[in-house]
Amino acid sequence: MSIRAFNLHKTFGNYKALDDVSIEVPEGRLVSLLGPSGSGKTTVLRILAGLEFPDRNSGGVVEFHGDDVTNVPAGKRGVGFVFQHYALFKHMTVAKNISFGLRAKPRRERPSKEAIDARVKELLELVQLDGLGNRYPSELSGGQRQRVALARAIASQPRVLLLDEPFGALDAKVRKDLRRWLRLFQEEIKITTIFVTHDQEEALELADEVVIMNNARIAQVGPPQEVYDHPASPFVIEFLGNVNRFTSGVGGPSKAKATEGKGVLYVRPHDVDIQLDESPHEYALRSKIQHIFSAGNYARVTLKRLGYEEPFEAEISRARLRELDLKVGATVSVVFRHVRLFADDRFLESDVREDGRLVEVT
Repeated sequence: MSIRAFNLHKTFGNYKALDDVSIEVPEGRLVSLLGPSGSGKTTVLRILAGLEFPDRNSGGVVEFHGDDVTNVPAGKRGVGFVFQHYALFKHMTVAKNISFGLRAKPRRERPSKEAIDARVKELLELVQLDGLGNRYPSELSGGQRQRVALARAIASQPRVLLLDEPFGALDAKVRKDLRRWLRLFQEEIKITTIFVTHDQEEALELADEVVIMNNARIAQVGPPQEVYDHPASPFVIEFLGNVNRFTSGVGGPSKAKATEGKGVLYVRPHDVDIQLDESPHEYALRSKIQHIFSAGNYARVTLKRLGYEEPFEAEISRARLRELDLKVGATVSVVFRHVRLFADDRFLESDVREDGRLVEVT
């Protein structure tokens, strides 16, 4: 079931929640709505679910597989909705929670008891909770409760699955395990899915396509690797993970652009290379090491350029850290492997030559 929504406008009093938002989700795909709090992503989800409606006379339209459902109420849209805090019925067993939507159908549409029991058994196996149907939500872990919520959402075989930060209340390890599980789960059932999150890693790992939102509008749309490697604006590059931001003292395609304050240079920490040579080339930055954090797979090195106060970070392997024998207080040379330059209201992709000079990619 494909989803198409266009010209969505939504205001609450004087607050503009959506300002001309359009999205398209092909059938069977998993799309993530990613953005900071207040960017409008949950409002989009609620409009798709029929829990909210576009502003009157705004021209906003929602279509499911070509059918206009803009004014169709939530109960008739065939949507499965999963909330952040599960919303399970505490007094019901896992099996009763999963079957609730089926048992609540009008008598003429309600499956037989045998069919409901078979569906519950099938879903418990699908979400890897077989044998736990007689337990209550309080007897399950957070990750298990969220899988029960997912099973309940798809019990009635909805046309669309909408997930509103479903892992937001879980700890980091459980979130990571469930992300991996959800990706495999969605590929197996092949249901069109929209996933709201403010977690960049979650969106980039899970989604076929990422819709990045900011200030009630869409900032960029594309596959995860594309939006990460080719950000359309300073907001996108700063939102998608840690990045160093330089406003002066570094060269660009034209050295003056950055030094005169007309440009901003962005460098991911993993594109910062530390060298012991005093001056490998004229564009190297002489910097002093302020701090080294080496727990985990990679080492993060905080540095300050000589003559500047703003710190920046490099991310290197622990093997490279041992090879260089870096110490706090040492002075080193820093070179960039890849940068992005925003100048003159344009976002320029740049590569770094062996001599350190930046070359604009057109």
